[in-house]
Amino acid sequence: MKRQDRSDVTWHYHRIERSDRERMLGHKGATVWLTGLSGSGKSTIADTASCMLHDSGVLTAVLDGDNIRHGLNRDLGFSPEDRQENIRRIGEVARLLTGIGIVNFVAFISPYRKDRDLARSIQEQDDFIEVYVDAPLEVAEQRDPKGLYAKARAGEIPSFTGISAPYEEPLAPEIHLHTEKQDPEECARQIIEALRERGIVR
Repeated sequence: MKRQDRSDVTWHYHRIERSDRERMLGHKGATVWLTGLSGSGKSTIADTASCMLHDSGVLTAVLDGDNIRHGLNRDLGFSPEDRQENIRRIGEVARLLTGIGIVNFVAFISPYRKDRDLARSIQEQDDFIEVYVDAPLEVAEQRDPKGLYAKARAGEIPSFTGISAPYEEPLAPEIHLHTEKQDPEECARQIIEALRERGIVR
C-alpha cells in the first residue's frame, strides 16, 4: 500500500486486525469501483449487487457520488482539481471500509484515469476491482434520469462530463459492463461472480 510518510503524526496500530474481522464476517473486504457516464447505470447496479450480497449474508456498503456530495464532499465543485479531491477522499473512505471487511461499491463518474489510478494505488493489490459501466453517450443522454444532460446542453451546468468536460475510459478494467445490452440484474450477477472467483465472497 503506497502511502505518504508524515513525520508529524504516528500510525497507531490496533489489536483487532482486518483478518479478525473478515474471519468473523465470513468474507473478505473489497472495493468495487464503478465508473462511467452519468446515466450509465452505476448507482442502480451498485445497489442491486449490494442487495443480492446482503441477502446472502455479506456486509456491504454503497458510496454514491451524488450522496457523498451532500455531506463529506459538499464543499467541492466540478473543476479538475475538485474532482481529483473528490476521488481522493472517497478513495480513502473505500480503503477504510475494505480494511474492516466490508464489500463496498463506489458509484462515481470518476472521469480521469489518473484519479482512479490513485484510488487503486492506496489499496492492496487484490482489493480494488474497477468496473467500467459502459453506455454510449447517446444512450445515457436518452435516459437522462435526472435531467442533467438537458441542462448541460442548455448551458446551465458547466463542466458536465461527456458534454463540456472529458471522460477517460478505463484502459484495462477488471469488469466491463455494457448497459445498453445488459440489465442491472445481469450486471450485478457478473460482478458477484467475479467476487466469488477472487475468493472475496462465497
